[in-house]
Amino acid sequence: MNTLTATAALPTRLAALRGKRAAVLLYSSFPTDPRPYRATQAMVEAGMQVDLLCINRGPGAPARQTVDGVAVYRLPIRHQRKGKLSYLLNYLRFFLQPFIFLARRGLGGCYDVVHVHNMPDFLVFATLVPKLRGAGVLLDMHDPMPELMTTIYGLAPQSWPTRVLNLLERLSLRFADRVITPNLSFKKLFSSRSCRAEKIQIVLNSPEERIFDPDRFAGGVPDPSVFRVMHHGLIAHRHGVDQLVEAVALLRPKIAGLRLDLYGGATPYLPEVLALVRRLGLEDIFHHHGELSKQEIAAEIAKCDVGIVSNRRSVFTEINFPTRIFEYLALNRPVVVPATQGIRDYFGPEDIVTFEPGDAASLAASILWIRDHPEATADILARGRSIYRSFLWKDERVGFLDLVGSVAKGA
Repeated sequence: MNTLTATAALPTRLAALRGKRAAVLLYSSFPTDPRPYRATQAMVEAGMQVDLLCINRGPGAPARQTVDGVAVYRLPIRHQRKGKLSYLLNYLRFFLQPFIFLARRGLGGCYDVVHVHNMPDFLVFATLVPKLRGAGVLLDMHDPMPELMTTIYGLAPQSWPTRVLNLLERLSLRFADRVITPNLSFKKLFSSRSCRAEKIQIVLNSPEERIFDPDRFAGGVPDPSVFRVMHHGLIAHRHGVDQLVEAVALLRPKIAGLRLDLYGGATPYLPEVLALVRRLGLEDIFHHHGELSKQEIAAEIAKCDVGIVSNRRSVFTEINFPTRIFEYLALNRPVVVPATQGIRDYFGPEDIVTFEPGDAASLAASILWIRDHPEATADILARGRSIYRSFLWKDERVGFLDLVGSVAKGA
């Protein structure tokens, strides 16, 4: 998109962002993490100069690179899905390097706004020097850390690590000038224990329309001889991929041409999934494709018959709203989702097909219902798409930039 065109399309109050400088802190890779990528592109298109510090994705990724107008600084830290101590040490290492980077530049008042993506929450304190020099600090709470770490590591609600995480959350949200979060349940949670509600703004994880555009795949209809079930995203226990495999085993005698396509990079949990596939004798209809780009994922969604969000129920997944739901709906594909509060905040019982989390038979029944009821499925899909279209990124983007403008120095 042309910068002048993009800026002209925004409300007049956002014109003051042109020429402003932003720093972005991200304990993830760039540009593969979609939420930070969308946010930085919005700032670049509004005429801002953006520096982004992130971790290194792997060998071959340059330490310094300009990506779609963003000056990217990759720090010599790799994300490793290991134990609690490994997470903590990496978080601390990553905190120190952006702190020094921002301190050096911040002393001269280099930045007007700093956008910090959690996790970890305490990364926001790396902005101390630019904040003291007048820069606005925007904290993007992708996930509530106490709930996510409880789900991953089985922490007790009153254990000392959980209490520390709650304390860090309160202090971090208090330190930030404004807070962003991606769904209503998260906002309710943060405002109930850590931050007043008026300080928090929801910016949903809506997919980019230019990528998840059904017109790009108008000729690519699913193969009628195959019933293709698809799951994409992080392959983790909390995402219930094993339950999906069990559901497919139940469906195999009932659906001719059944096929399960799994997309996602290798994780410590993947061998368990593959072992289950072998144990259930599904090798001939199961396909693991590894990690693909968003453009490639969009093309695969367009060829599937049904998308699956198979999350288990936990304190985290109960309030989470997976972006994958909108990605399937954007491309006119039906999706089966868990009946959890984070999803019910946006979809009523007639707007989307659900299953009971943790119950492979319930998931199998919902998939079979979609196969056996094409007209009713089309009606549900139409209602689901209507909800998706009320949260398009082009609209969420305006709200995000308005928030940036509200905290940026001198805007």
